[in-house]
Amino acid sequence: MELKTVYFEHSASETTEATLRIARQRAEELSIKKVLVASTSGATAVRAMDVFQGVKVIAVSHVTGIGEANVQEFEEENRQIVESKGGIILTTTHALSGLSAAMRNKYNTYVLGMIIADTLRIFGQGMKVTCEIALMAADSGLVRTDEDVISIGGTGHGADTAVLLRPVNTRNFFDLKVKEVLCKPHLS
Repeated sequence: MELKTVYFEHSASETTEATLRIARQRAEELSIKKVLVASTSGATAVRAMDVFQGVKVIAVSHVTGIGEANVQEFEEENRQIVESKGGIILTTTHALSGLSAAMRNKYNTYVLGMIIADTLRIFGQGMKVTCEIALMAADSGLVRTDEDVISIGGTGHGADTAVLLRPVNTRNFFDLKVKEVLCKPHLS
């Protein structure tokens, strides 16, 4: 089998449109029914709702308080747009940080979740994100662990990485299968 992977010269916001188009094309080819998209402010999720018409879009946001206590970064206007178009917004503890971040902040030590996250970052920040949001969606029951999904993430703002993967619950992390890398930044 021969498949194409697109490598972007840059990461983040300037690659969002191309990433979504590449992911949409592969979703159509494989009859993928659900797409995961990481979205902080909701802007990428809103754009995904237009690109993925007819496909269930699950937008995965940052947890409330990640930057500032009691503040949710997913903008309310974007939330209303995504939900009005049939999208789902998932806000839950980050699978690879959660308590690990608390340990790092309080005791200046790294534990397993942070080590796994840093290992995935070898392939780019977006690769870590695509895997992590798949865990979160599976743990929340929004995706099945016996069906492939396309997962989209990024570096900073926007989207720059898309993969086809088979989600698993976090407790089965080492069974996660990234089947195809559709696009990602070229790391220099």
